[in-house]
Amino acid sequence: MAKQLGQLQPEIVWSYFEEICQIPRPSKKEEKIRAFLLEFAKKHHLESKVDDAGNLIISKPAMPGKENVKPVVLQSHMDMVCEKNSGLDHDFMSDPICPVVDGEWVKASGTTLGADDGIGIAVQMAILASDAIEHGPLECLFTVDEETGLTGAFALQPGFIKGRTLINLDSEDEGQLFIGCAGGIDTVATFSYKEKKATKGHIAYKIQVSGLKGGHSGDDIDKGRGNSNKILTRLCWNAMEKFKIRLVVFDGGNLRNAIPREAYAIVTMAPKWKNAFEQYVNTYTGVVKEELSITEPGLMIAMTETATPDAVVNRKTQRKLLNALYGCPHGIIAMSRKMPGMVETSTNLASVKFNEKENKITVATSQRSDSNTEKIDIAHMVESVFRLAGARVDHSEGYPGWTPNPDSEILRHTVEAYRHLFGNDPVVRSIHAGLECGLFLEKYPDMDMVSIGPTLRGVHSPDERINIESTRKFWELLLELLRRIPAV
Repeated sequence: MAKQLGQLQPEIVWSYFEEICQIPRPSKKEEKIRAFLLEFAKKHHLESKVDDAGNLIISKPAMPGKENVKPVVLQSHMDMVCEKNSGLDHDFMSDPICPVVDGEWVKASGTTLGADDGIGIAVQMAILASDAIEHGPLECLFTVDEETGLTGAFALQPGFIKGRTLINLDSEDEGQLFIGCAGGIDTVATFSYKEKKATKGHIAYKIQVSGLKGGHSGDDIDKGRGNSNKILTRLCWNAMEKFKIRLVVFDGGNLRNAIPREAYAIVTMAPKWKNAFEQYVNTYTGVVKEELSITEPGLMIAMTETATPDAVVNRKTQRKLLNALYGCPHGIIAMSRKMPGMVETSTNLASVKFNEKENKITVATSQRSDSNTEKIDIAHMVESVFRLAGARVDHSEGYPGWTPNPDSEILRHTVEAYRHLFGNDPVVRSIHAGLECGLFLEKYPDMDMVSIGPTLRGVHSPDERINIESTRKFWELLLELLRRIPAV
């Protein structure tokens, strides 16, 4: 019989994580998980408060004898990325996540697992519920909408948090302590198009790209993975030149912070191109599979003849769109000059969506960098490509990076705790993914912070999984760290 989550260690953490998996919590839809946490606080006679943005704090007094210890804030986010395999019938607004044990890992069945950051919530609950864990005054902060806009962190008001030592529970590599992160900004291009009547007698094909690994657009951008939007664009751009295809629709990717795994397009063409086009797609498939054979062994490109639609995108917009998508950069732009081996600046061509009711095409991209000036530079580079194509371009407000402080007191205690428990030193580094810590520093400039977590892989994709043994070490490190927090 397969091992259940409640049989894993630490049992209390996995039991709470399993409960969390039953509660829908898409970004911007955290009402159910917040209500669950408020009921938990009430059950355990703990003080709680919610701000106007929906952020929640549950406070717990110090254990006897620890009243003079510095207050600590434990922080996670309530929302999760909602991605599923195509064809899977799953409603993230109502259906639970189904976690399963797979060897050394816990994963979900065809969906994101939500260990980012459900495991952070689970350890907070385990500490709040325990009468045996040594700690001083605690505030457990649960923020909203981390994944799609950092809305909760942006809206956090001075005075909501009392503690000035914060442990972020949202990193994804056990044995690594994070003391900095990249800042980010979103760049969105919008095209308007007109529909033209499809040529009578033309044939139509649906082209689908699937089987890619995807992943986190910050943490996985250096893995050499394929981008379904770029793969499909390359196919369509060349087919436009060779076979004069007409574009009906192009749909790829979903979330700004996920490398797109799947995309499809419907195109039409004159019947005389049928054999040559099919041969071209087959040849192209072989070329791309060879190019990505190491990083994307599951890549598939499927071609299906389909009914000819009534309308196609006007030729001028089609050419501008495909030129812009082809020219738009994706991936690593620069490696760090301060921390060798680390990505400094990157951009993600995240999604392409048609709105047929309004005749609009929206292209979403995101940029990250440790350098604010280079973050803006790459955002402007992407903007320039789409402006040349006549699109309207908008930028999000963006969020700041977290500048590393190697002299941090909480970092020193965390290194000492790790060395004491496991006999070796952890890696201290910055992360290319975005964390809320940069925004916390804007509101609380004197906040001392470190970010820790278990090992997660495939985050922001249905391949998301969490390592079981690393979760035990994450838990033990956090408890040892709480024991070591000094007096005020």
